[in-house]
Amino acid sequence: MEERLNQFLISAFAPYGDFPSKSDITKELLSNLVEKFNDLKSQGKSDEEAYAATTESFGDVAEIMEHLPHAQAASGTEPENNASVGKTLRQVLKQAKAQMWTSKFAAVNLQQADLGGSDLSKTDFSYSALTGADFSNSDLTGAAFRAAALKGATFEGANLTGAVFAGSDMQDVNLSGANLTGAKFKASAFKGVDFARAVLNKTHFHQSDLTGASFEGLELSSVEFKGASLKNTSFKNATLHDVSFHHSDVKHAVFDGTKMDKVTYALLKGAKATMDNAIVL
Repeated sequence: MEERLNQFLISAFAPYGDFPSKSDITKELLSNLVEKFNDLKSQGKSDEEAYAATTESFGDVAEIMEHLPHAQAASGTEPENNASVGKTLRQVLKQAKAQMWTSKFAAVNLQQADLGGSDLSKTDFSYSALTGADFSNSDLTGAAFRAAALKGATFEGANLTGAVFAGSDMQDVNLSGANLTGAKFKASAFKGVDFARAVLNKTHFHQSDLTGASFEGLELSSVEFKGASLKNTSFKNATLHDVSFHHSDVKHAVFDGTKMDKVTYALLKGAKATMDNAIVL
């Protein structure tokens, strides 16, 4: 797993090329990531759940780069004051580690809690026990549910705009009528999830298991399925506008009576999806 986390860091810093402190930064951050991963594993998380939660907690590389001295970030330029730069580098790494571990302390036990109709925008529920919790009609704009236990929880009619779910147990979760605009689901399993009447606009489903899920009759706009499991996932009579299925197996998904734009149709056709009764808009 250390090598996999190292590859994650290599990819994250790739756009910035080489700079004098790159080796020191990535070495220290890799140590932090491995420590975080091992801590999550000790809490009973699977390898994939721990990896997803660890990488999600990493934050934005751009913020790290912004705090480096200009001379140090410029490729091939040696800093004039090594002591000053060294201090700044330590501060940057300390800040990055603090950000990485902040969500660890979000863990709470709210099993079966009644939180319906509450203003919970930007609340961090990461690593929390939320089995059977009721979030019906709550404002959860920008909320975070990383590695959260959500089995049987209900979000019926909730506003989940921009919410983040990563490495979460979504089994039997009720998302009927929920606003999922810009919501991001990563490395999550959706067995028995109810999407009826949900708003699906710019929603992301990355590396998630949607086997048998139903999007029947729904309108999906700019939704992204990336590396998603879609076996027996039904889009029957749904309407798809600019929906992408990158690295997702669509051969066994159901598109009977599905309406879609020409580009989506062409991409699905090329991916060997069964399109016999699909309707091109």
